[in-house]
Amino acid sequence: MSVKLYNTMTRQKEEFVPIEQGKVKMYVCGPTVYNYIHIGNARPFIIFDTLRRYLEYRGYDVTYVQNFTDVDDKIIKRGHEEGISPEEVASKYINEYFVDSDGLGIKRATVHPQVTDNIEQIIAFVKELEDKGYAYEVNGDVYFDTKKFEGYGKLSKQKQDELEAGARIEVNDQKRHPMDFVLWKAKKEGEPGWSSPWGEGRPGWHIECSVMSNRYLGETIDIHAGGQDLTFPHHENEIAQSEARSGKTFANYWIHNGYININNEKMSKSKGNFFTVRDISKLYDLEIVRFFMLSAHYRNPVNFSDEMLNQAKAGLERLYNTKEKLEFTISNLNESSITEEESSLASELDSYRAKFIAAMDDDVNTADAISVIFELAKFINSNVSEKSSLEFAKKCLDEFNELTSVLNIVNKKKDDILDEEIESLIQKRTEAKKNKEYQLADEIRQELLDKGIVLEDTRQGVKWKRI
Repeated sequence: MSVKLYNTMTRQKEEFVPIEQGKVKMYVCGPTVYNYIHIGNARPFIIFDTLRRYLEYRGYDVTYVQNFTDVDDKIIKRGHEEGISPEEVASKYINEYFVDSDGLGIKRATVHPQVTDNIEQIIAFVKELEDKGYAYEVNGDVYFDTKKFEGYGKLSKQKQDELEAGARIEVNDQKRHPMDFVLWKAKKEGEPGWSSPWGEGRPGWHIECSVMSNRYLGETIDIHAGGQDLTFPHHENEIAQSEARSGKTFANYWIHNGYININNEKMSKSKGNFFTVRDISKLYDLEIVRFFMLSAHYRNPVNFSDEMLNQAKAGLERLYNTKEKLEFTISNLNESSITEEESSLASELDSYRAKFIAAMDDDVNTADAISVIFELAKFINSNVSEKSSLEFAKKCLDEFNELTSVLNIVNKKKDDILDEEIESLIQKRTEAKKNKEYQLADEIRQELLDKGIVLEDTRQGVKWKRI
């Protein structure tokens, strides 16, 4: 059996064969750090974290690079609004990203490079493109000449003429062709800038990922991943500038996740259905969000709603109940060897692992993989009891933990979840009191009381205890 991945470049599933046996070079486009990440960001971060974990489970050594865009128009604008520097904005929201990503169960990347730490490499990269005739400078701006790159449009499967006809192009008399894109921007007043052969300026958006991928992974990588919205123009432009410079294939597998709709509508600030992960965390444990995202195939669109999250919550709770019941049973069993009847049942455990691997091998089908885990839970609930041998019960728990750990779900102790929930609600209550929202504060106190938690306001802060 081998892993198969759907390659956007070829529009088909392909057997995954890495460049170097046993090793995987993987680049995932990260956030622009001007705000908390939104629920649309969360999906690719969870999906590709899971792909990474699965490849590691299958024995690969994965070098995983996910960047931070820490210089951008939105960051500069946010800095002006908050009266702080762009560097302070970026630093603040990088820290906040890790709070949210930790809550979502996302493993830290091997490297989290930032644009501002790669300016020298970006300038050198752009200069090479200019020297090769693929880039041109106009009034301090440097553009990539898309007409010079023969394969432009091969990822989105459109020809240049079709792209030009269908694109909304900003009017810019400086560019030679409508689809040309900026590699380096001349500095404007109030913006950060760096010295370059073309004057003071800063990088364009697309160039950063090519440069950081090249710096940390090399000229050709195994997997480049991101949201479906990045296919064009971001990834198309990455391919053009990378392959124009190196003359080599940039990435062998391009993987994109589907869109998220909110209550069956496209998410947008204008519709008022724009939610950050931080917003959601005030209502739901973020493991529920992770479980929800993995409950659908990553290439399919998903509908994000309270109803769907509550379904995910109920499903996750069922799995936790299975695990906790099994752990409780084990804690009360005496040391005993597996019986002949149990040996026959134990052989069935291997079939669940095989089905799980088959699902994940088939283009990371987490939806089917989770179905297998539910089948395993049903098997455990039906076949483990206080009459079971300790050896058999432990085998069942090991199998359950192995499969759930690949998806990084069902890995918290119940008390841990409860403690986190308590602390979150206490923080909400503190903020409510600070904002003079006393009714909300009282409602939260009552909610905690209903959960068997008594609060005590002291000079040292809020203390709580179970009753």
